[in-house]
Amino acid sequence: MVLRRVRGLAERWDALRWRAEERLAGVDLAPDLAEGIGSRRWFRGLGTFLGLATFSLAFWPGFAPLEAAPATRVDDAVRDEFRSQMIMPLALGADSGRQMAATARVVPLKAAPERPSIELVATLAGGDSFARMLQRAGIGGADLARVSSLVSQAIPLDEIEPGTKIDITLGRRPEPGAPRPLDALEFRARFDLALAIERGDDGGLALERKPIRVDNTPLRIRGLAGDSLYRSMRAAGAPASAVQQYLKALGEQVDLDEGVRPTDTFDMILSYKRAATGERQAGQLLYVGIDRGGKPKTQLMRWGSEGRFYEASGAGEQRTGLLAPVSGRVTSGFGMRRHPILGYTRRHAGMDFKASYGQPIVAVTDGRVLSAGRAGGCGNAVKLAHAGGIQTRYCHMSRMAVSAGQSVRRGQVIGYVGSTGLSTGAHLHYEMYRGGVAVNPASVAFVTRALLSGENLRRFREVLAQLKTVEAGAALADLAPSAAEATADEPQREIDRVEAAKAVL
Repeated sequence: MVLRRVRGLAERWDALRWRAEERLAGVDLAPDLAEGIGSRRWFRGLGTFLGLATFSLAFWPGFAPLEAAPATRVDDAVRDEFRSQMIMPLALGADSGRQMAATARVVPLKAAPERPSIELVATLAGGDSFARMLQRAGIGGADLARVSSLVSQAIPLDEIEPGTKIDITLGRRPEPGAPRPLDALEFRARFDLALAIERGDDGGLALERKPIRVDNTPLRIRGLAGDSLYRSMRAAGAPASAVQQYLKALGEQVDLDEGVRPTDTFDMILSYKRAATGERQAGQLLYVGIDRGGKPKTQLMRWGSEGRFYEASGAGEQRTGLLAPVSGRVTSGFGMRRHPILGYTRRHAGMDFKASYGQPIVAVTDGRVLSAGRAGGCGNAVKLAHAGGIQTRYCHMSRMAVSAGQSVRRGQVIGYVGSTGLSTGAHLHYEMYRGGVAVNPASVAFVTRALLSGENLRRFREVLAQLKTVEAGAALADLAPSAAEATADEPQREIDRVEAAKAVL
């Protein structure tokens, strides 16, 4: 019965709602003002719009300014509370907590007390001197002269590398205005030596040498060449400078694009230093190798005072082609031409290079100076003898930098561009002779290759065999402390100190 009554109420409610929706659908409450402009329907919509706008403006909050919150009353107590929490320099009366700034009853000191000692770190910059650096750090003249004298006994002052940091401790001034005395100074003079200067009980400065144990085991790095030899070597931990040296030396022997396969193994050895204090220092490249199928394919080792790379057979690096004797374009080639001064046609026995006055002239390849001096129309000239019966001559120099009988290297400066002899202006006249006959320098491809022999070759092979016994990565391990270093690191018992003092007495 109850369910039937509820259902009847719901049906009557639905019927009323539908009738209301039908009636409201016929009422046009908001006509579109863009349609039927000027009609009754349009004016009725305009009235509805104006009525709604007026109703909205009636409830507008207004344009009068809003009244802000009243300012906090600040009296002396509140002001003091604020001051205690301010962050200000001490000179402007900074406070901490409830501690207030100085009042008129505080009497200022005539002079501020100085710190008993100052510790600072000075750095030797490039182009600076050791003495000037110490002087700027505040070391007085007498102490400065004594320090320079003591340090120079252990190491020349000009051999101290730029960037070296010096720990300095300055003591209390003996009197106002006087420089602070030096109490202590310490720095790393070399990779294997530290120096310390301290003021003793007698007031004098004394030097203490602190040798640092250094292991010179070379660092050997091996790995697969992969798709990129450079990236593979860098990923294996090789320094960028050593990789560049490796690629340059290897590139003079093989084609890096086709001569190195991804399955090849690169092998490089460079000089390496490990200090007992933990520092490490990588040096120059010593060995360049490529292994293929477990066997060495290319082996190069640095040898001699000139630092050249030699193959395992003793053959040195090959140098192909000739350097240009001077930087500049060719203005006159080899062959017949009209002489610019003499006025008639004759054979030009060399090549002319356009160059400015004083520009350096270099040897095109290794050789020996046959003559250096005045040579008629050639002016100041240098003549060099090279391997294979080749001779070169460089004319019209303003100044010569070599003398007869001297040996010269490829790229070494032998003179400077000038306009001596039969010349209309500064330039270089360059000649080449083969068997005493002038030839076109542009047609000659020259190759030089040094060879080791005899005792030098035997020692080279011994060093190479010893170098290849180095284990890959062995130099990366930490240097084991010596017995003395291990003992020094152990804490000393108080009874041991007493016994040591008794032994000294």
